[in-house]
Amino acid sequence: MRSPSPPLSPPDRTPAPVPALGTGIVCGSLALVLLILVTVGWSPLMSLDRTVADALHRRAVTEPGLVHANRILTDWVWDPWTMRALIAVAVLGLWLRGARMLAGWVAATSLFATLLQQGLKSAVGRERPRWPDPVDSAHYAAYPSGHAMTAVVSCGLLLWLLRRHGAGRRVWWAALTVAWVSGIGVGLTRLYLGVHWLTDVLGGWLLGAAVVAFSIAGYARYEGRERGGAGGASLPHRP
Repeated sequence: MRSPSPPLSPPDRTPAPVPALGTGIVCGSLALVLLILVTVGWSPLMSLDRTVADALHRRAVTEPGLVHANRILTDWVWDPWTMRALIAVAVLGLWLRGARMLAGWVAATSLFATLLQQGLKSAVGRERPRWPDPVDSAHYAAYPSGHAMTAVVSCGLLLWLLRRHGAGRRVWWAALTVAWVSGIGVGLTRLYLGVHWLTDVLGGWLLGAAVVAFSIAGYARYEGRERGGAGGASLPHRP
């Protein structure tokens, strides 16, 4: 009978992690400020949104080939369900390798991000850009961008797992490059196709980064408590 695969062990040769809690606080604070400004309709920010949207739309209507390429990227390569499928594969792999707490943590983080995203869309209720000659369409509320937020959360979690489990230097830098291209690229496709405002995408990026950072910090705290509890349990009893 085949024995189960051993649990994954932490790496010993990846770059030192950025302090996750501090990153989460910074990104979360910026996301909160942006949310307030969008909600109250701060005029300078709304003007910037309109300027960027108008400029990109004027280009998009004259470049059908580039529009088609952007639609493939946003609807297939970087679609939120593609991102979630990658997370599902990672969760299944962790589960089968015995890292079940970590698998559940990653799955819960991805689910929480989706619920947060949909909840904010419903609460803010921001309309998407409207065009007399649209090059693409999207439904439901605009803020935050679900594509941008899901890409950041999914890529961030996958990078964290690679860091934890000993990805070699070449694999790490290749994955980091793909993650950055995906996170930034999907946001740009949403802007180019005229289905989001600039601040929708910025909000999605910031919220996604905050969710991942807080998740990493929370799991690190959990592991620290587990190690502390195990260490305390192994100490001999003193009368």
